[in-house]
Amino acid sequence: MSQGWGRFVGRRRAVARAPERPPVAPPPPPPAEVEDAIPYGMRLAAAWSWRLLLIGGVVAVVIFLVVQLRYIVIPMLVAVLISALLVPFSSLLQRHGWPKWLSITVAMLSALAVVGGLLTLGIWQIVRGSDELAAQSVVAWNEFRAWLADGPFHFSEDQLNDLLDQIVTAVQSESGILVSGALSVSSTVGHFFAGTLLALFATLFILIDGRGIWGWVVRVFPRRARAAVDGAGIAGWTTLQNFVKVQILVATIDAIGIGLGAFFLGVPLAVPIAILVFLGSFVPIVGAVATGALAVFVALVYNGPVIALVMLGVVLLVQQVEGHVLQPLIMGTAVKVHPLGVVLAVAAGSFLAGIPGALFAVPVAAVLNVMINFVSGGTWKQSAGPPVVPTSPLWRTVPQRPGYQRGE
Repeated sequence: MSQGWGRFVGRRRAVARAPERPPVAPPPPPPAEVEDAIPYGMRLAAAWSWRLLLIGGVVAVVIFLVVQLRYIVIPMLVAVLISALLVPFSSLLQRHGWPKWLSITVAMLSALAVVGGLLTLGIWQIVRGSDELAAQSVVAWNEFRAWLADGPFHFSEDQLNDLLDQIVTAVQSESGILVSGALSVSSTVGHFFAGTLLALFATLFILIDGRGIWGWVVRVFPRRARAAVDGAGIAGWTTLQNFVKVQILVATIDAIGIGLGAFFLGVPLAVPIAILVFLGSFVPIVGAVATGALAVFVALVYNGPVIALVMLGVVLLVQQVEGHVLQPLIMGTAVKVHPLGVVLAVAAGSFLAGIPGALFAVPVAAVLNVMINFVSGGTWKQSAGPPVVPTSPLWRTVPQRPGYQRGE
């Protein structure tokens, strides 16, 4: 027992007399981190790349949904464009003491009367001159055949007949496409009338309860973002109103210029041509080219190549005045989109959605440009707090009560 206790005491004393071991140093860091091995430019490019890919994916999904829901989206966009014109008119009537229901009714009926009257007048003029148009088309075709035979090409009768046979054969070979297109007319007409009714109902509801609609849209966003959304909506709505007013002015000038040119040159169907020019001017670039080509074609069929060339000069003159005077001075100030941006927007819209895409490309691009600039500018941060009740002009169909404040 005493020997064991002695050995234990001896070991304890040996441990107490032993010098303390120095602390173990941590392992040295690696010579270089992985991020330090990658150049800064590459890391910056990678950071931008995944963010751009994410934004592109979201935009692609949105475009896909818009294309799939086009029978709903297009009437809603039409309703918003019409409302941008009718809301100020309805508000003006109410400020002069008209009841709300009467001002909305007058605004809706006025728009329907103007559009319906233009279409009725144009269709009536075309129907009244359809017989003459058919007879003149036959005469023009015979003159064209005579020119092919006696002109510089010297086509023989057999060659002309072979050409006609090839045209007929090509039409017959594509008869399946023609039949399928004829069968799909009923579906297209049904979609058109359904879209028209949806656009009318949407316009009516915006005139009646635009305030509630915009308030619901703003409340979807987080509370801290509502001031930015509300201010961006005000800026976008103002730009859209300016676009509609200026586009109507530009379309009217184009229609008057080309219509008067056709009238003084003795070109028939001058009134339908002016109406088509007015409606086609709402599609930038594409509509002007199409309607101008139609006016030149009618002049060529009815009045010959000389008058057709003069008509072409009139169309080009009007388009030059629009492109170099009206668009830069009026449209550019109202929309704040560079002409190159307009061309690219129309091209992209036409590629994605055809005629509707070309029609809505410029207003959508203008509104998005203004809204993004407003949000990125940061002026909305100066407000004391987000409004409980949005202040966008979309719902300003009645005069505000005295003492109204944001958030009241």
